[in-house]
Amino acid sequence: MLKISRIETILHEIKTPVYVCEEQLLEQNLTLLEEVAKRSGATVLLALKGFAFKALAPLVDRYLSGCTCSGLHEAKFAKEYFKGTIHTYSPAYKEEDIDEVIALSDHLIFNSFHQWEKYKAKALGKTSCGLRLNPEVSSSPVDLYNPCGLYSRLGITKENMQYDNLEGIEGLHFHALCEQDASALEEVLKGFEERFGALIPRMKWVNFGGGHHITRDGYDVEKLIKIINDFRARYNGIKVYLEPGEAVGWQTGPLVASVLDIVHNGMDIAILDISAEAHMPDTLAMPYRAQIRGAGEVGEKPYVYRLGGPTCLAGDIMGDYSFDAPLKIGDKLIFEDMIHYTIVKNTTFNGVKLPDLAVLHKDGRYEVTSQFGYDEYKRRN
Repeated sequence: MLKISRIETILHEIKTPVYVCEEQLLEQNLTLLEEVAKRSGATVLLALKGFAFKALAPLVDRYLSGCTCSGLHEAKFAKEYFKGTIHTYSPAYKEEDIDEVIALSDHLIFNSFHQWEKYKAKALGKTSCGLRLNPEVSSSPVDLYNPCGLYSRLGITKENMQYDNLEGIEGLHFHALCEQDASALEEVLKGFEERFGALIPRMKWVNFGGGHHITRDGYDVEKLIKIINDFRARYNGIKVYLEPGEAVGWQTGPLVASVLDIVHNGMDIAILDISAEAHMPDTLAMPYRAQIRGAGEVGEKPYVYRLGGPTCLAGDIMGDYSFDAPLKIGDKLIFEDMIHYTIVKNTTFNGVKLPDLAVLHKDGRYEVTSQFGYDEYKRRN
């Protein structure tokens, strides 16, 4: 899917730091996800954990069927800003939250039989109840994001299945992928059916979880559609849900930063008004190297800089990049693909300003939709 960014056409309007979601690019992703839903019969949901951009909720609502939430606050957010169904899963629910969670949720998924026993009297008849199962199959590239890793707390394994405790359970949920393709899903689904296939005919729905990198170039969309259609045919047209996180916001816009200062200590170091630690933490946790528009690897272009944030953390470093021309104080840098799994993970560490949120509309209009300042730091401390 060819995606053409237009950020540079309005760069002079941008006050940094800011995440800018390009409406046209987001709609391309949503269109493809809607096509998958229509051709496979699956219901595609937005995983708020990966994309919670409330200003664009009306656009998401036009293409997707609801939200999947990780607890009370996401469920409340989904209810306030989105129109579709609400599907909630948490590794464990708190007693003071559960009544409100039940009231908000169309589907409620439990992580253990202990939690199911504890809350089923409250939930039955008010929401469609399901269990998260652990298929114990995963090819997730990083242990941090592997829900089926050794000693995982996420989901019920076959060894811990209580077959006599399923009355009232209407659905099954599994999640084993992390930005992966349809072939990875095929392997996970094989393991899921080998372990839990006997339960599926008793259910109304199965949720295939997230991690489906559907909007990435090279993803085999046709294979995904076939996998879902074949699964539904095997189980008498059972309802299937997908809840991609990164696939919604994938390559829909950058984080734009400015150069605050340039110092020298064995090499040139540019200090920016964004922080790897506070504003794009997955670059340190994953880790991965963020792409910067117009920049290259060390040695690729003549002018090399280490890029760092404004915090006191020594490791608040984006990496070493090369440029065609020397950087100057005030220059703006475009960090590509920074909409998914960033705004939802931001912190105010060191009191740094949270980046604003903005939309570049299809008609070329630039709109700042959320702004953050000292009040946000004060409120959280």
